[in-house]
Amino acid sequence: MSHPEVLVMQTVFSTVLPDVPRAALIWLALIAVPAIAIAALIIRPGRLRPVFAGRISEAAMPSSLELAEEARERARYAQEVEVAAARAAATAERRRAEWLAAQEEVDEAWRAYEAAEEDVHRLAAAAALPLPRTAQTPAEYADRERWLHRAALDAQWRKEITVEQLSDILGHRGWDPRRHPVEQELLLRRLVRDNLRARQQTAREREQAAWRDAELAAAAARSLREEAYAATRPAVEPRSALSLADLTGPEATRELPVRDPAPAARGRAAVAAY
Repeated sequence: MSHPEVLVMQTVFSTVLPDVPRAALIWLALIAVPAIAIAALIIRPGRLRPVFAGRISEAAMPSSLELAEEARERARYAQEVEVAAARAAATAERRRAEWLAAQEEVDEAWRAYEAAEEDVHRLAAAAALPLPRTAQTPAEYADRERWLHRAALDAQWRKEITVEQLSDILGHRGWDPRRHPVEQELLLRRLVRDNLRARQQTAREREQAAWRDAELAAAAARSLREEAYAATRPAVEPRSALSLADLTGPEATRELPVRDPAPAARGRAAVAAY
């Protein structure tokens, strides 16, 4: 080895060796402090446990500002749901009134149809009897035509036949004005009966649709009422933070146990009858 290399090695050793004891002391201190803390925790865990548990719980609990903000948000949401529930209840009442009106319309249409059916049976029995013979003169045919037109106009005025049907009668499309008035009235009553039957079926379909709408509106109102009631209840208490005992107990190697809080109280507020 040359002389310059020897000088370099001497310089390195003279610089590093004095710092070795100091570095060793620092490492020993870094190792000793955690070792002492762990030993104290194992030997006397009761002293450190309340301190650590209190700090963990305090860190997990929300602050007062967060609690106030949460309370404001809950109050605002409860107010919005209450408004929506009131509107839904009004809608349900309106749908129920529409359904009752449709049901009354069905009853009226059925009564009208039954009356028309009785007229048909009565006139059919009369038409089965021998009809009085009259002179088949132009004057007689003109009287029969006038009777048919007047009876058709009266039926249309009572909304028993449509305007198109009245036009067919007046235009003699499918109608023979030379028939006897008893036969003409029987044909007209049958037409009225068929119209009332179709009207009753249409009213029945409208009543069923109104009933479904009323049921849906009532269900929506009940749901919003329950949600509004739940929104006004006190919030569920937050879960308690994990204590140090959960980490140092005999079950520390298992999954940390978490107890579910008691469910929030829910009830059903009184809703208007639907």
